[in-house]
Amino acid sequence: MMLMMSGANFGLRRTLPHWLGVALGFTFMIFAIGLGLAALLERSPTARIALQVCGIGYMLWLAYWLATSHTLAKGQGRSTPLTFFEAAAFQWANPKAWAMALSAIGVYAASGASGQVGLVATVFGLLNFPCVGVWVGAGQKLRGALQDERKLRIFNGALAALLALSVAPTVWGLWAGL
Repeated sequence: MMLMMSGANFGLRRTLPHWLGVALGFTFMIFAIGLGLAALLERSPTARIALQVCGIGYMLWLAYWLATSHTLAKGQGRSTPLTFFEAAAFQWANPKAWAMALSAIGVYAASGASGQVGLVATVFGLLNFPCVGVWVGAGQKLRGALQDERKLRIFNGALAALLALSVAPTVWGLWAGL
């Protein structure tokens, strides 16, 4: 959703760092999880809860950022897409990325086998880049239809609401676990 919004608001060229940050950030995340981060989080409930709370906060901040992004000509909202590092950091707050990374390592890599972890991370990284690029392209295609500021605000607001709602399962799981 965020890449589609960025493609619609800023175009393909300006969204490229965001796109690369998602693709490479997720690849790095799989690699780090495979090399032991998952085991560390299993042993430390406090670290897991802290990561969840930070993730919820970051995703809600990003939803706010999406909701307040408007046309660049008006100078309102954020006038630049996410940077490479912001997009890479987002992977660590994204519950879907966690679920996919943990599943990928659990299914395709033996525990502690760094070669297998590297292969899984590389394959997922190579597949992830064109897949998330589809969202950027969809946003780019919507660019013409969203020239009207009212339509753009509705579009951005809808995507922001969906992003905010996506944290509900994490909030529920955190609440149930306390």
